[in-house]
Order: sequence, then structure tokens, then C-alpha cells
Amino acid sequence: MPPASISPLGAYVAHLQRGELGYQFSPSLGKAVFYPRVIAPVTGADDLEWRVSKGLGTVHATTVTHPAKGDPYNVCLVDMDEGYRLMSRVEGIDPFAVKIGMRVVFHAHPADGDDDPYPLFSPIDPQGEGA
Repeated sequence: MPPASISPLGAYVAHLQRGELGYQFSPSLGKAVFYPRVIAPVTGADDLEWRVSKGLGTVHATTVTHPAKGDPYNVCLVDMDEGYRLMSRVEGIDPFAVKIGMRVVFHAHPADGDDDPYPLFSPIDPQGEGA
């Protein structure tokens, strides 16, 4: 568990630096909370606990972004098995091949210069391994 002096965002980034996808759980709500925050939504309780995701999820929605420079890339919403949703990308396949309902596995994109690490996903093959 991160020290109380670290902000929720700082704790989240620290998890990513260790290659983990951290999220918070609120006993007063009885469910996962994401994006990291100081108090639980709805209840306003300060009972948030840090947990580490198993890293498995399902694509909820997806689109392909076409930047002015560079190749198109996928942007998606992933429903994590622990009960929360986050925005990310699925890599390792053509961005047009990412489909709603696709099972994916988390990996952390390492910090680069002044940029913090961030979560990315890869498709899971039929044998249950990351692509």
C-alpha cells in the first residue's frame, strides 16, 4: 500500500512503474473505483483501498484515430474483470481488427522522458496468453 502522503495519481503512477495496474476499491460502495481519487463517489467515504488488477479485460468500445502524421491507431474503452472501465489502446494487431468483446491483457508502457508510464493492452489468443 502506498504511503498516505502520495496523491491518488502518484500512487497510480507508482503501480504502473512497477508494471502493475492499480485501482481503488471502496467497501462503502462494494465496488471498484477508477480513476483514482481521494473519496469514494456517491458515498463520499474516505475508505478507498488500493488493489492490483489481474490485468484481464474486455473491449467495451473501440475506434480508430487517424492522426495528421503517423499511422492510424486504436483507442478503446476496456472493462476490467474487477469491475471498472478505463480508456486505453490495444496494440499488437491492426487497429481495425480490434473488436467489441475482444479479451485483452494489460501491460504498462514504460515512462519516456517526462511522460509517466501508461496502461496498454494486447489481445489474448485462444490459449489465454497475451499476443
